[in-house]
Amino acid sequence: MQITIDLPPDLEQDLIRQAARSNVPLQTLILQALRRVTQSTSATTSQWSEIVLAYEGIPDFPAFETYRDELLPPREPELF
Repeated sequence: MQITIDLPPDLEQDLIRQAARSNVPLQTLILQALRRVTQSTSATTSQWSEIVLAYEGIPDFPAFETYRDELLPPREPELF
């Protein structure tokens, strides 16, 4: 499949420079970027980064649930 897109000049120059720096053809650089975008959105259901998902907390810190009884109940919404 062949797709033609019009890029703003600044983006075009950035892509050309990045391809030269990476020593890969421009087409390869664009294909890699498109694959990353499509794979990350289809494979990931969470918007949280891996760092956040892997966080295990501080062992000496009490769990949040231990404070649940001290929390105030939610306010009833005022309808009128």
